[in-house]
Amino acid sequence: MKNILEEWGFTIEEFTHLVRDNPSLRGVLIGYIAELKLQSMWLSSEEITASSKPDDHDRKRKGDRVTTYRDHQFILESKSLQTSTVTQTDSGFLGKAQVDASDRRIIELPNGHKLNTTLLLKGEFDILAVNIYAFEATWRFVFAKNEDLPTSRYRKYDPEDARYLIASLIPVTWPPRPPFRDEPFSLMNEIIREREQTKGEPPKIAIIEEPGKRPVAVDTEHPRPPKKL
Repeated sequence: MKNILEEWGFTIEEFTHLVRDNPSLRGVLIGYIAELKLQSMWLSSEEITASSKPDDHDRKRKGDRVTTYRDHQFILESKSLQTSTVTQTDSGFLGKAQVDASDRRIIELPNGHKLNTTLLLKGEFDILAVNIYAFEATWRFVFAKNEDLPTSRYRKYDPEDARYLIASLIPVTWPPRPPFRDEPFSLMNEIIREREQTKGEPPKIAIIEEPGKRPVAVDTEHPRPPKKL
């Protein structure tokens, strides 16, 4: 069977030049490769009983991997470092992860406000997985719970809205510092304990879409009371 470059009549040298001359293409490729590395390095162990990739075009379901661990389902969001932010320090490496959606959409927040934004939401997934390949050209990941991620400080957002919005750039270090860890299982165990304490595992915010209607973010932990007629 021909590989894809042979199928396209494209040499490995030409492909290498193409990637090096087009940083945006390199970023896209690194992102997709990282998803495969995340799967092979962390989501193929005996503890993981199921792992799948949602359709990239399915706006109803965020996350790059949906994984079952200890009979609980987890949504993992895979992100990369911005190469231009990477620096080496006396204690290791420092950079910033780009954490937002690939498309801008209109969402309704639990407080009733509507926003046109690319930012991801608190409760929209369970665990953020950041590949830190840009630090030392080595495939490694750091992981953090969604609930522990910083919220947006963009001055044009009302503070009441910003508390639902995850910051678009998040500092990442190696070795990792809180809220990040170098493995996901301790985080999943913590989330399972939290779910068992609340006797359920619904996300704090769910994105609800209906045909012909705008996406709506619903706070399942603190739902608004019904309107009086």
